[in-house]
Amino acid sequence: MPRRTPLYDQHIAAGAKIVDFAGWEMPVQYPTGVRAEHMAVRERCGIFDVSHMGEIECSGPGAQALLQRLLSNDIAKIAIDGAQYSLLCDERGGVRDDLFSYRLDPDRYLTVTNAANHERDLAWFEQHTAGFDAEVTDRIADYAMLAVQGPLAREIVQAISDTPLPPRMRAVQRRLSGADVLVCGTGYTGEEGVELLLAPEQAPALWEELVRRGAVPAGLAARDTLRLEACFHLYGNDLSPERNPIEAGLGWACHEETGFLGAEAVRAARERDAAWLHDAPAAAAASAAAAAAGEQPDRLVAFALDGPGIPRRGNPVLGGGVVTSGTLSPSLGVGIGMAYVPAARSGTGERIEIDVRGKIRPATIAAKPLYRKDQ
Repeated sequence: MPRRTPLYDQHIAAGAKIVDFAGWEMPVQYPTGVRAEHMAVRERCGIFDVSHMGEIECSGPGAQALLQRLLSNDIAKIAIDGAQYSLLCDERGGVRDDLFSYRLDPDRYLTVTNAANHERDLAWFEQHTAGFDAEVTDRIADYAMLAVQGPLAREIVQAISDTPLPPRMRAVQRRLSGADVLVCGTGYTGEEGVELLLAPEQAPALWEELVRRGAVPAGLAARDTLRLEACFHLYGNDLSPERNPIEAGLGWACHEETGFLGAEAVRAARERDAAWLHDAPAAAAASAAAAAAGEQPDRLVAFALDGPGIPRRGNPVLGGGVVTSGTLSPSLGVGIGMAYVPAARSGTGERIEIDVRGKIRPATIAAKPLYRKDQ
């Protein structure tokens, strides 16, 4: 039986179309439609119910050491009230999940997991606590989570806050309309905004107050088009245990010197990628043979179709490669996506062809993000 977030009644009252997503009954869109929701976030302010996301708390004197072992980024660099993006890898360097961690106190961290991975991530955390003076606690039932995103998002939330909101990549406790809220300067849309974690029973009133002040309810479909325009990864599409962080373009979030699980495999992938770059002309000349032998690394690239068509996950890239995410961009008006392609064909401006349901669609590899405010 799918679970419901504390805001389920608000979604029903607003006429949302509800779908089963990762075991949760979630709004995929509202009556205004995906494009209207998407553009509300780009131009004004949208609000998302992301209460299906999971939370894991790590506390105690060994909490930092435990997270340093589990997560790919340098946890020691997170200041108190700070936020950090990282990856959860297996011993082979495959990506198990991508996560945000917030340092709430000197020895207390809250890590937000993807909904579909929460139980698996929690078990992984618990499996590796031996030898660390740390406690791992499942906090998924203790939080609802709202994402308020868009050019006017901070202004709308600030109007009901007792003190100034935190800057980007910070997380602090605030009182919003009488509710105690962890306000995080993070988001998944490429816009300014905040993510709000609070007690489930307080979420409906806060949602309704923010909507009353101008935040437009937006569903999962708009969240996907927004994140893809910003080239943010979606676990299960662009990230998986079969792909390593270097292939995914997330080497910046990996610090192998910290000794995280999978660090050696990630280091090997980084060195392999660097070696390929160093001898790119010769490698490109033998790219077909190298790819066939599994010697050529893949890279995750962004692309835009040159003409009509809407790319989708699983569409083959001719000559090698596969689309991992695709949609029609509401902001750009063309089909866009991300795909893994052989390194020799991954440069910005490279032309590729994609088989979109039997029709060959030409496309051009583009710089990330695909959507920029100055366009």
